[in-house]
Parts: sequence; C-alpha cells; structure tokens
Amino acid sequence: MTKRVCISGYYGFDNFGDETILKILTENIKNFKYDTEITVFSSSPEKTAENLKVKCVNSFSVFKVVKAIISCDTLISGGGSLLQDSTSAKSLIYYLLILSLAVIFKKRIIIFAQGIGPIKHKALSFITMRILKKADYITLRDENSLNLLKKNGINAKICADPVWNLKLPVCEKSNKTGVQLRNSRLIDNEFLIKLAQNINTYYKDKEILILSLQNKLDTEICKRFKEELYKINPNINAKVIENTSNDKVIKDICSLDELIAMRYHACLIAIKAGVKVLPINYDIKVETISKQFNLKYINGKDDIGKTFKEFNEFKYIPQKNTEEYDFNELELRMFG
Repeated sequence: MTKRVCISGYYGFDNFGDETILKILTENIKNFKYDTEITVFSSSPEKTAENLKVKCVNSFSVFKVVKAIISCDTLISGGGSLLQDSTSAKSLIYYLLILSLAVIFKKRIIIFAQGIGPIKHKALSFITMRILKKADYITLRDENSLNLLKKNGINAKICADPVWNLKLPVCEKSNKTGVQLRNSRLIDNEFLIKLAQNINTYYKDKEILILSLQNKLDTEICKRFKEELYKINPNINAKVIENTSNDKVIKDICSLDELIAMRYHACLIAIKAGVKVLPINYDIKVETISKQFNLKYINGKDDIGKTFKEFNEFKYIPQKNTEEYDFNELELRMFG
C-alpha cells in the first residue's frame, strides 16, 4: 500500500542549505521499504518537481495544500529554522497553519531536524508549544531548542544536521580562498572594507571565489565585496560565483584551501570536507557550530583583524567521522 508524505519547509527559494536538506530527505524516503508518494510544498513547484522527481504543490496555493494534507498519511515539517519569528512573524504563522491542518485532520506529524526559536511574540510562542505537543516525533539540531521544548514538557531528540549525510566529491586543492556572504544587518561598509583588507593581506596571491548561495539575499553583497577588494588591490584575482547548481557549489567549497563564511551550511560543508573555515557569526546557529568544532569565528567588525591573525596561526585538524542523521529511526517513526 502506498504511503503518502507531505513535506513543508523553506523550499523553492534557491536557498543552498534548505534545498540540500530537501534533496537528502527525499532521496532517503525513496529508499524506505514502503512505497511512498512524496509531495513537497514549494514556492517553485515545477522546478522542485523536475529536480527531485517528486510531486509538488505551490506553498501558497491554499486549496492544493489543504487537499494534499487531507490525502497524506504523514506531514514532515523541516528541516531548518522554520519555527521562529526573527525572520518574520508571517513565516512562523504560515508554518504553524500547516501544522495545525495536520493536527485537525489527525495526520502523523514529524518535526524534522529543526532549530526552534527565538519566538519573541508570547502568543505565537504559546501556540507553537501547543502544536508541538501534538507531534509524533521531533528531532532538533541544537541544545537551545531542546531545552526550550523541555521547559514546555515536550519530548524531542537531538540529531545531526541531515547535510552531514551528504556524500562529498573528492576534489584537489587549487590555491583558492572562498568568501561566502549574505545580506545581514551585521554587514555594513566598514565591515566589508575591513574584511577586504584582511583577505588581501593574507590571500592576495590566491584566486578568491566569492560565493552567492541564495541569489536574492547574497549576490548584491557579494558584488559589493568584490568592488571593495579591487579598490584595495586592482590586481587581485576575485570573482563572484552565482546562479550555479548546488552540486557545483559543493564542489567549489571542497576545492578550497580555506573558507570565510556566514551561512551555516557553507561552514558545515567546509568542515566535512576538511577545509579550514572561519565562520562569520550573524546568527546563533553559526556560533553554535563554531563552538561545537572549536573554530575561531568573527564576532563583529571590531573583531576581524584579530580573528584573521589567530585563524592564520591556528593549526586546523580536519574533522572525521562526524555523526550523521539517523534515517532508520525516521522510517520507524513515520511507518512504525
């Protein structure tokens, strides 16, 4: 008998981390022992369907979303940081509505590899915890989320980020340094100038790859950074990498000697590939992975010069045998 699974998340927006998680999740579900029909809620349903060979409905097509939930056996929410209102209260309300529909129609609910919070609005925090109490299985990727749910009497389990399960290509090092930036209040002109000065000081003899991992949020700031680099050193060899596939991004990261990065999953891929990585802390999840692997990290523009010096003196030991997400347990919880 075919099992029907709906997957809700930040999908179809060309975000490198979320799209990589979705690919890993759908590939593993297809390998489960049950014949499974997967429907993904995506803002770009045609593109997602073509890339992953799954059914898709538009995330904001109310009738189609409701119909898919009514027809499914299990709703998977995640991964990523969906249940928070730092990005916007609207996105949190959207994901809560999806979960509420699953509760109303008595579907099995899986919270998949999420980070919960921060939730500043008290009413939304209360509603979130009420809904999470209805979930059948919750996996979380950080201790802060686990402690938050424990305080509210909700059982959950810490898990590895699913991207740790990714099989990486073997790449030769090619005298390249990567810089990965995204739009953030942290990144002002002074930050970009100081970052460019340090990149030029330590890596001017290398090719500089400036990686845009979500064009809507990354490309403009990446191009501004390239301009600052060329103001400091017109002879530096730097280029912005944009509008490329996730597989190409992963290959580019694996080929680097070092990566200076803001995005959590860029840091994760670099760690997994044994690339020396200097995170830029713009979010608690980046600080968490930095501390987890004892990495130096930039904690604001006044910290850049000192941290770069320490980073380049720091002997990096590549990480080996990192724990992976347990998809066998997920299969048991979905169908057991």
